[in-house]
Amino acid sequence: MIEEEVEAGTPTPHAGARRATPDLFERMEDRVLISVPARHNPALATIIERVNEDTDLYALWLAANINAVDRLRMSDHGPVHVQIVANSALRILRLLLDGGVVPSVVGDYGLTDKDAEVVVVLAALVHDLGISIHRDGHEAYSLFVAQPKLRELLDGVYDPPVDTILRSEILHAVIAHRAGGEPRTLEAGILKVADALDMAEGRSRIPFEAGSMSIHSVSAAAIEAVHIEPGEATPVRVRIDMTNSAGVFQVDQLLRKKLRGSGLERYLQVEAHIEGETEKRLVEHFEL
Repeated sequence: MIEEEVEAGTPTPHAGARRATPDLFERMEDRVLISVPARHNPALATIIERVNEDTDLYALWLAANINAVDRLRMSDHGPVHVQIVANSALRILRLLLDGGVVPSVVGDYGLTDKDAEVVVVLAALVHDLGISIHRDGHEAYSLFVAQPKLRELLDGVYDPPVDTILRSEILHAVIAHRAGGEPRTLEAGILKVADALDMAEGRSRIPFEAGSMSIHSVSAAAIEAVHIEPGEATPVRVRIDMTNSAGVFQVDQLLRKKLRGSGLERYLQVEAHIEGETEKRLVEHFEL
């Protein structure tokens, strides 16, 4: 995702300044419901039901988005973002499972593939909660914000010691998604990559539309669609449609950083293609 401020260090109106935006209760009423394909995983389905009934969790997502979008003019880090990341992470995990790749909670603890699904989805849903406090160092803040929430969401679905292990695995994924983070589990690597894949049209454009004219914002605006599908040489292929060659920067400089060190390098192939005839093509096809 693009995460550059419009003008670094330039404050936006202070809290309390009058702006024509929905108030807190209007935002809560117009909430985004989280949806993932969980019908074959009863534990995950129960957890998603709890997530959608959790007013406290939704308020944390709103607070994160106020800090990210309204105050810093960054891209969305709220409920829409976490839903996209959760679905991308679950899609990647299931393709890896189809390819015979063993999740860390299975290989290390003897848990199940369905438990691994719970890890990647919950990690996606809580990974940015720390932005409700501050953008800088938010991955660490997310740990203590998410810990009590994870206890609530897992309570009764899993018993000790399994719930303890799942919380630890989820929190590991959260802290490992930071820049320079070192995922030690397959699930954590999946979150790191899935987070970067929220770049399709209308998603990474907020800084661009707010007036940020840089290679970061222009390249983000050039990403038309992201497809996660079975690969031929690898279990997973990420196919990115671009409308402009500037999108190569987004793929090569930003996505590459997330992929490198994720542990998924040998399992995932990235391809980018230019769509349409809107420019003099400098690049038609690009692969990581």
